[in-house]
Amino acid sequence: MIFTRREFLKGSAMGIAGVMTIPRLLAQEARGVGKKIRISARHFSGNFEQAKEAGLEGVEVGVGGAAEKLRIADLEARQKIKDMVKATGVVVSSLSMDLMNGHPSGTDPQAPAWLAQTVEAAGELGAAGILLPFFGKAELLENNEFKKVEVDGLVGRLKEIAPAAKKAGVSIGIESTLSAKMFLELLDRVGSDAVGAYYDIGNSTNKGLDVPADIRDLKGRITMIHFKDGRSFLGEGKVKMEPVCEAIKAIDYKGWIVLETSCPTKDVIADCKRNADFSRKLLGL
Repeated sequence: MIFTRREFLKGSAMGIAGVMTIPRLLAQEARGVGKKIRISARHFSGNFEQAKEAGLEGVEVGVGGAAEKLRIADLEARQKIKDMVKATGVVVSSLSMDLMNGHPSGTDPQAPAWLAQTVEAAGELGAAGILLPFFGKAELLENNEFKKVEVDGLVGRLKEIAPAAKKAGVSIGIESTLSAKMFLELLDRVGSDAVGAYYDIGNSTNKGLDVPADIRDLKGRITMIHFKDGRSFLGEGKVKMEPVCEAIKAIDYKGWIVLETSCPTKDVIADCKRNADFSRKLLGL
């Protein structure tokens, strides 16, 4: 029998805690055992209490800056995260490797070790996925064509790390402003269901892509989705949220929506809650 987090906490006084620990249950929930869309955010990496106050179910946590050993690989740092999860009931939805924008994953000599450290940490923390970004120095395209050296190297390295990610129950999500066609070309080369597209609706809208069509074309290949719309609240900017959410429902997506939204009023908790509530309403949650 699989319990939801609320059922577990409600029944813990009657002995459920003896059957399944809170961290293990929350890890299961983060990885989608409950089979529903959940809302996370990047805003509260170090403060799960604020994430809870904002009504979020998860937090996307950064792995730290460039170093031989990433911050997320430190056992003490991971224990602090586990303690926050246990105290708040807010899980780690994902780990974000922002440092890779300055250290291209396909060519930087340190990238394989960092990927391995992050996969291990994600597995231990119960995170459902890893955000692997490709912006700045790590851009995959030149003149709207794949950079051969970077992409060939990336494919080889992802093939190597994919079995470990799959064993850990973790997906590696490529975030880039690729069309669905180019995403599928890249993912087919990797050939593992442990690697998919981390789709950002704001970046893709700004690139001029047909976001609802891309989402439909990427059915079954999307690991997570970033919601954002520049400096606006969701629903008040360039991104047409209604057709985006209709496409998400049409592909029966059951993963995490991770807010990367701005804070127009400068009240991070209130603004994040507003965007989360708006997202839930459109998605029918």
